[in-house]
Amino acid sequence: MYRDLIARPALAGLILCAGAAGAVAAKAPALAALQTIEAGQWQFREIGSAAAPKIMCVGDPSTLIQIKHADTACARFVVEDQPRSATISYTCPGTGRGRTTIRVESPRDFHLETQGIAGGAPFDTAYQAHRLGACAAGAH
Repeated sequence: MYRDLIARPALAGLILCAGAAGAVAAKAPALAALQTIEAGQWQFREIGSAAAPKIMCVGDPSTLIQIKHADTACARFVVEDQPRSATISYTCPGTGRGRTTIRVESPRDFHLETQGIAGGAPFDTAYQAHRLGACAAGAH
């Protein structure tokens, strides 16, 4: 009987931990708006800036969510998921956080607004993006 009193809570805790690990490992659903954006070479013009546009090869449009936290493992929360717009809030332990809104005008044009904290400094940037064509071979 004593063993049952200890074994049952321990087993319940093990099942709970395994379930939580499975939830973390599950892949988030694809956002409707991002599925309409074509892969390829894109020009990002920062709105309100005289700086030269940035040219970027976009193979997976979901990478645009964390444009200021690229290659960082972050937890994401979908605020809005509509056919032509998506808003995602994310937190990157130890490196910052952000919120990105993407409004798709066509598969070859979209507007991206992102704000948050990166490297201890705030950012608030908006881009107009236009697809230029296919990426150069091996550029993904």
